[in-house]
Order: sequence, then C-alpha cells, then structure tokens
Amino acid sequence: MTLTLDQARAIADGTLAKGRETDCLPLAVAVLDAGGHPKVVLREDGAGILRTQIAEGKAYGALGLGGNSRAFGERLEREPATAPTLFSAFASMADGKVVAVPGGVLIRDEDGAIIGAVGVSGDLSDKDEAAALGGLEAAGFGS
Repeated sequence: MTLTLDQARAIADGTLAKGRETDCLPLAVAVLDAGGHPKVVLREDGAGILRTQIAEGKAYGALGLGGNSRAFGERLEREPATAPTLFSAFASMADGKVVAVPGGVLIRDEDGAIIGAVGVSGDLSDKDEAAALGGLEAAGFGS
C-alpha cells in the first residue's frame, strides 16, 4: 500500500484539529511518503517560519532511522557520550533533515508496513507528538 494524497490530507487535517482541540500553539505539519517526499505540508497562521522544516525533519528522521523520533531523543539522553556524535553524523548524511525530539511518527498500513511519516512542530515536543498521533487516529491509522 502507498500513502495517497487523500490519506495524507486527512492526517494533516486531523493533526491540526487535534492541536486546536488541545490548545496547542500554532502548528506546522508535514506528511511524507515512504521515500521521504512531501505529500502535504501545512503551517497554521502564526506558526514560526522554520516550523515546516522542523516538522519535515522530525518525519524524515523517523523514516530514515525506522522509528518514532521520540526514541532518538531518549537515546540521546541515555547515551550522552556517544549519541550526539551518532546523531550529528545522521543529520549530516541526511543534509540536516533529522530532528531527534518527539513529534515525528511513522505511518503504517494495516499489515504494519511503513508507508510514510508525519512530523509536527510548533509547541512543546510532547504536544507536537500528541497532535501527530491524534491526526493518525482521525485518519484511521494506528501509531
């Protein structure tokens, strides 16, 4: 299964709706296909001008490293001596498009195959992640 434009739009719209429902600051959301290409990128009025790039970096990092971006941030905390060098190398290889904080979530089909990722930026990273998860749920995808 591939991620359709309609599915990507539903995820993005659901994400922004969840953000409004939970009183998030203005958000940006990026939905990428399995190859890391943008399907939908939206920035709410009032969201900072770098928020779309940060959202894409969270989603791209999740795809590139095969897990939700929260796990990468946790690894940085667990391995302070080696993880920064490792993630710096990852970011360099990905032209700076890896952001290792919560807010990047993989999109999986009904068989568990990765078909894309959603990234969110604009509020605290935990709230960004909650909005992403809400968007996936609203669009009929599990996390």
